[in-house]
Formats: sequence, C-alpha cells, structure tokens
Amino acid sequence: MAEPLRICITGGAGQIAYSLLYSICKGDVFGSNQPLTLLLLDIQPMMAVFGRCSDGTAGLCLFLCYKVDIVSTADPKIAFKNIDVAILVGAMPRKEGMERKDLLKANAKIFVEQGKALNEVAKKTVKVLVVGNPANTNCMVAQLNAPSIPATNFTCLTRLDMNRAKAQIASRLGTRVEQVKNVIIWGNHSSTQYPDVNHGVVDLGNGPVSIREAVKDDNWLNGDFVKTVQKRGAAIIAARKLSSAMSAAKAICDHMRDWWFGTPEGEIVSMGVVSDGSYGLPQGIVYSYPLTIGPNHKWEIKQDLDH
Repeated sequence: MAEPLRICITGGAGQIAYSLLYSICKGDVFGSNQPLTLLLLDIQPMMAVFGRCSDGTAGLCLFLCYKVDIVSTADPKIAFKNIDVAILVGAMPRKEGMERKDLLKANAKIFVEQGKALNEVAKKTVKVLVVGNPANTNCMVAQLNAPSIPATNFTCLTRLDMNRAKAQIASRLGTRVEQVKNVIIWGNHSSTQYPDVNHGVVDLGNGPVSIREAVKDDNWLNGDFVKTVQKRGAAIIAARKLSSAMSAAKAICDHMRDWWFGTPEGEIVSMGVVSDGSYGLPQGIVYSYPLTIGPNHKWEIKQDLDH
C-alpha cells in the first residue's frame, strides 16, 4: 500500500470538521486506496470530544477504519509534524450580524501561531487550505509567518461561493449543478466578492452554451444573482443561527480533490491564492482567481480573461 498521507484538520472537534471527516476517510478527496493519518487539532477544552462516549465507544468511532489512523492534540507542533496537507478550519466562528472583518483581531493571533508552527515542523511541500474567516486575510497571515514554505502552497476557500453560484444558475435553469461550469469568484470570500458568469457555460442537453445565453435575463444575473451569492453565508446564519457547515465541508472536499488530482481539460476553478500581480492586483495579497491545476498539484492563474 502507499505511504499514508498525513493530513491535519484544525478545529477538529467542530461542526465543519464533523461533516468533513467522513468524506475524507472514505476516499472522496484523496482516493479510496490512499491510507491516511488524520491529525485533529483543537483547543484543550475540546479534547474530551475525541475521547470515549458514555457507552464506552470511541468518540470518533465512525471514522476508525483500517486505512485511517487518527491522532487528536491541542499542540500545533504535534498536529503539523511532517504533514502533507493542512486544512485550517479552526477559528472564532462568524455570528449573526458580524462581517468577516469583525473576526480579524481574534483570528489573526491563531494564524500567526499556526503559520509559525507550519514553518517549523511541516513538510516544505505541505499544501495549506485556510477556511477560518476572514479566510483571505488569515491565509495571508499564515503564509507570511511560514517563509520557508512556498507561497504557492497556501490557498483559501472560495469554492463554497463558486458552488453557491453554480447552484443558483442550475436552479434557475432547472438542471443539475454538474452541468454548470467555469463560474468564477473574484476577490474575497465575503460580501465584496464578484461572482462572474461571463465565461461560464451550461449544458442543457444540446451541448454547452454560455450562461448568459441560457438564462436570458441580464437584470437577474447582474443584480439578484450577485447579491444572493455575496450574502448567502449571512442568510444561512440568520436562518440556522449557525454557519453552513455541511456545504463548507463539501466545498473543502471539492477544493482539495481538484488541487490534488487537477482540473478537467477546459475547466477552471476558483481558489484564493497569493497574487503574483495578475489582472493588476497588488502582489502578495490573497485573492480569488480563476485557476487551472495540472500535474503535481501545480496551479496556474487563467490569464487574459475579459473582466
């Protein structure tokens, strides 16, 4: 069998991780034949979650299978030791009425510490996905505190916004989400993002056509569609009083699977990455671009798109 991949998930006792673990363990992300070692990092008071239930079974017994070993810890240097993948979920959660900028003070401290720990003990090839909000800023903070790891190894999650945008288009047209391709998220995972359908296509059974041609309603695409995607997270929190844990977990899986195995020919995906100056953006900020991903987990920004 292949060597186990060492994967750290922070916020390992939280709601997103609880939805995420099942898909990772059963092979939806890294392949069904890939052994895994999962290192679950959380704060000390949450360690009891990883313990034993009142009936004597393990608290995470659902995920204990022959290809997965699980280690839980409150020490970042243990959690990040020689890891191949870091999924940084753990952060102060966004609550009703909060913008992501409100989270910055509390969460910046977390990602300073985690960036330094990654720099010290993780593999230099580690692939880092930042989920905790504000994801773009937290990703930049972690990356700046891990100077020995290539900046291209740090990404943040905007796949959730991309999935939401595709779902809105699919619902409007009465088709499946998989038939909608190449929707782009520019900017931040926040209400300032721009969900861009101008390069997207949809296949309604007679081959791909542009999304604008299929929808035939520019007022909706330029108005309510954009606002719905931008504000979707806030709407879910208002309805549930909790964030969208299951759809976030699905987006994490989609993001990591494409980063690991590459994008299909002719398709682009959106990921927050460290800007190289493309499209006139300042270098060094973390910004969601359209990407293609090739062999060896190497991504490239799709260039020369009208915007």
